[in-house]
Amino acid sequence: MQNDESAIPQSDPFALFEVWFAEAKESEPNDPNAMALATASDDGFPSVRMVLLKGYGSDGFVFYTNAESRKGEQIRANRRAALLFHWKSLRRQIRIEGPLDEVTEAEADAYFHSRPRVSQIGSAASDQSRPLPDRQVYLDRVAAVEARYPDGDIPRPPHWTGFRLSPRRIEFWRDRQYRLHDRRLFSRDDASDPWTNTLLYP
Repeated sequence: MQNDESAIPQSDPFALFEVWFAEAKESEPNDPNAMALATASDDGFPSVRMVLLKGYGSDGFVFYTNAESRKGEQIRANRRAALLFHWKSLRRQIRIEGPLDEVTEAEADAYFHSRPRVSQIGSAASDQSRPLPDRQVYLDRVAAVEARYPDGDIPRPPHWTGFRLSPRRIEFWRDRQYRLHDRRLFSRDDASDPWTNTLLYP
């Protein structure tokens, strides 16, 4: 049998996330900041996709997107979401749930212009999630944006923005032998409340 002690400490969950994330950066071969983002429409129909974590801290976890995309429309209708990090190399995962707030325009501008110029052009040319009759139509729009702005940064489209998830639940999961997994849930009702935590049955 295994050691009867949990391998997940009762520490600050943000500090624990930082430790696990740093270890994932060392062990994951691709995109350790990749996370599943689950949203739902105002009538409760769910949708999930992979996005990239672009910032985190005690105020939450940040990602960027086109607010006119399907996920953007769902976020506008229902400001609650869930994130999932799964690091296969470490046999660990983290689940995070909470409300979403839009980042400031200054934050959105700063991140948009930190991206490669081609990525800026691609975002400006895209009607993300809308039907596309032919890929060449999109490539022609990319070329048109590039021709319109031959030098320097591309203006950030007003609908291209970011969101910060302020966690109310953070669950850390570690694989253990014989499926006797280790789970610890940190929860709070409001961002100003202290965290409580408990182990969960696997």
